[in-house]
Amino acid sequence: EKTTLLASVTNIPDPRESGYSTAAAHAIEELVSASRGRALVLLTSHAAIRELSSLVMPILEKAGITVLRQGIDGTPARLVEYLKEHPQSVIFGTASLWEGIDIRGDALSLLIIAKLPFGDPTDPVHKARGALYGNSFLEYSLPSSILRFRQGFGRLIRDRSDVGVVAILDSRLRTKRYGPSFLKALPVCTERTGNVGYIAEEIKQWLSQ
Repeated sequence: EKTTLLASVTNIPDPRESGYSTAAAHAIEELVSASRGRALVLLTSHAAIRELSSLVMPILEKAGITVLRQGIDGTPARLVEYLKEHPQSVIFGTASLWEGIDIRGDALSLLIIAKLPFGDPTDPVHKARGALYGNSFLEYSLPSSILRFRQGFGRLIRDRSDVGVVAILDSRLRTKRYGPSFLKALPVCTERTGNVGYIAEEIKQWLSQ
């Protein structure tokens, strides 16, 4: 509660609607600028990395913040090391960056979860595993997504002295019946909900403590 601000951004469309990518890119620009880099954006596909990073790169790099893209600018390990050495950066990543990386201290102060990490329903492995359950969404897809969400959240606070912000850009956290299940899976945090401008100001204040 004293180390982590959990921020839900309200003025972004549902990820399945048109306009989401443009709104999400604007939010990323504002929030990463507020944290002066030191950020990791977790996405659910390499296509999303390419799309969102291309939208934000001109603005962020003009502001002196380096944009690093998994699979384009290097391996996850290489990008993490770069962020540690050059904190005025932001990593766009997926897959392995949701788990297993360890960045302590101020080098990682902002974690942005762009979408709730549901598996791709067209993926053959996902479909085959889901078919083993009576209700594949409630019994397999949702629990798997909540676990990945917790793993992503866990990238931020690595020891007692860390302070940081987790910002979520997915409106389904508030609009769907399953949204509270994601929040219940997390430790107790200080929570804020509001538009991008409000959350950007909250980030500045939280990280200045």
